[in-house]
Amino acid sequence: MSKAPKLRNDCFALPAGVYWTPVDEALSLLEAGLQTVVDNEVCEVEACDGRILAQAVMAPRSHPPCANSAVDGYVFSGGLTPGAHCLDLQGGRSAAGEAFGGVVSTGQVLLQEDVTVEDGKLYVNGPLKAGANARKAGEDVECGAELFEAGHRVQPQDIGVLISVGVAEVEVFKPLRVAIISTGAELCVPGAEVRTDKIFDANRPMLKAVLRRWGMDVVDMGIVPDNAKLVRQTLDKAAELADVILTSGGASAGDEDHMSAVLSKTGNMALWRIAVKPGRPLALGVWGGVPVFGLPGNPVAAFVCTLIFARPALLQLSGAGFLAPQALTLPAAFAKTKKAGRREYLRARLRDGAIEVFGSEGSGRVSGLSWADGLVELSDQAAEISAGQPVTFYPYSVFGL
Repeated sequence: MSKAPKLRNDCFALPAGVYWTPVDEALSLLEAGLQTVVDNEVCEVEACDGRILAQAVMAPRSHPPCANSAVDGYVFSGGLTPGAHCLDLQGGRSAAGEAFGGVVSTGQVLLQEDVTVEDGKLYVNGPLKAGANARKAGEDVECGAELFEAGHRVQPQDIGVLISVGVAEVEVFKPLRVAIISTGAELCVPGAEVRTDKIFDANRPMLKAVLRRWGMDVVDMGIVPDNAKLVRQTLDKAAELADVILTSGGASAGDEDHMSAVLSKTGNMALWRIAVKPGRPLALGVWGGVPVFGLPGNPVAAFVCTLIFARPALLQLSGAGFLAPQALTLPAAFAKTKKAGRREYLRARLRDGAIEVFGSEGSGRVSGLSWADGLVELSDQAAEISAGQPVTFYPYSVFGL
């Protein structure tokens, strides 16, 4: 009689007797164990879009640098009460780029279109509130004020702010160098001979594009067959060339899962059983002093684990800090029964103010990643979700995509 164990009805059930690390605990361990690993460099402001500030930036002068008019018109001191007024014009003119050489008392500015000028007299109807149409010195930014803190990723609008106060250069972190490796004897590159026992390596090109969106330098290590010696050699080379290593495939516990086996024996693997769906075979370790993220081989699991686990860790290594994505709470346009024990992420999209989910939860259905425009997060607890119930939604944009 066969002694083989019986298959469970639910193949996704968590194995008994093994500790599965909750998502929040795994993220906390990553945050506590990682720190900035890149050096600083000076960058011209006009070229610093997307760079991470290594030092806080202070305003070298105020904006505006002096009191000035917000409109073309006439400046005067004193109040302007309701009713008609006739004011004597005084000599003097201030044009753009050519300041008035005299002294003007604090006052208001009359809009040129609101007055009549005849024979050295100015006629206007009041009232006009104090400070109207005038800007105070430093009312936007005061000299010495902190513009951006260290760890801030510079955006195009930030460049306008920096230049408006005269900042020409900023100190930034050098881009994080990420070596990326695909493992598996079944993998081939696009354009290779088509065989039934081969599949095209979708993970590496997809993840390379993600990393470049995040402003990181990619070191492509190619595809490594299921061979422990070759895995070790590739990890050695990657550790020389990069600040962090990202692998896909070989992170489970099968006979050909050499990545997790190699890391376990000689690479100080920290944890890899994560209570998450998709993507529970997640290897996290160190090789030659360089952090290694061993992602699952299935494309959907690799993509989701990159966003949820690798992104905040890579940002921490880059100097930006361990940043959590900002979630939206929106009504569900789907129904689902969820068991307790694992955090789940579903491919989802926002349509007509509600969240739809992809028809299949299979982690090999890569087309669902393009169908979606974000992820729905379902908590570790059991849940019965019905249409209209609020759910947590992360648009791809909050992951920098």
